[in-house]
Amino acid sequence: MKAKIYPEPAKDSVWETLITLQGGKDMVDIKKLIQKGANMIRDAKSILVFTGAGISTESGIPDFRSPGGLWTKYDPSDFYFQRIISDEKAREKYWKMSSEYWDVMRDAKPNRGHLAIKKLEDAGKLLAIVTQNIDRLHHKAGNSPEKIIELHGNAFFVSCLSCGKKYDRDEIERRIKEQGIKVPYGDKCGGILKPDTISFGQALPQDKLEAAFRCASICDLCIVLGSSLVVYPAASVPSHAVQNGAKLMIINRDPTPFDGDAELVIHESISKAFGDMVDLALSN
Repeated sequence: MKAKIYPEPAKDSVWETLITLQGGKDMVDIKKLIQKGANMIRDAKSILVFTGAGISTESGIPDFRSPGGLWTKYDPSDFYFQRIISDEKAREKYWKMSSEYWDVMRDAKPNRGHLAIKKLEDAGKLLAIVTQNIDRLHHKAGNSPEKIIELHGNAFFVSCLSCGKKYDRDEIERRIKEQGIKVPYGDKCGGILKPDTISFGQALPQDKLEAAFRCASICDLCIVLGSSLVVYPAASVPSHAVQNGAKLMIINRDPTPFDGDAELVIHESISKAFGDMVDLALSN
């Protein structure tokens, strides 16, 4: 059986190279890598955790870009912010996609990876969570809301783009499903309603972005969980942490553009690898 070795990093990187055997994901020395990660967590005093869709897929929430993800069913170009606000048909497609996604997201439960982050907070080691996810699973896991920075918003509330009135998402979904409404509009002014998430072409909230970079500038360890690190400006946050002297750990299914900057990279289940790592770090 031939082994596939991930491309080696630059020679000055202390990145741990993993070997995947064809026919099965059999990691070489995974226990040593988990031990190294546990040591990094144990030594850290101020940890910034950066999460992407990969941590939520283990709770049954589909991501957008992977095979079988939402972009295999829908054309992402239909969901640019400018199209949503200017085209009724685009709004109809948007709400169809968003409602389909909501049904799964609403009932999803935090997995062991989310609960491990909560353990870091309980141990006094967590500076903040910067998340690209819109599913509120960090809230469900019990992390303090003030420690959660949702760069891309969240899907649990809907706002009118004209008057700003905010609605609970379930209220809007009942209109869609029970009344057969394809495109909901605001009660007060008839304005366009949109979930409180960031669409393509829509600016990230400046206060959230500034808070994320502020945390990146003062953390001593940045842990990336389940992000491909290709969506900007969010992907710049871990890089900013490294530039300011923090160590970087990446646990993700696939390689990322920042693997060469990391002291530890593991291509494995987040629930298993990170869950074991945190339990080991906090033991004794």
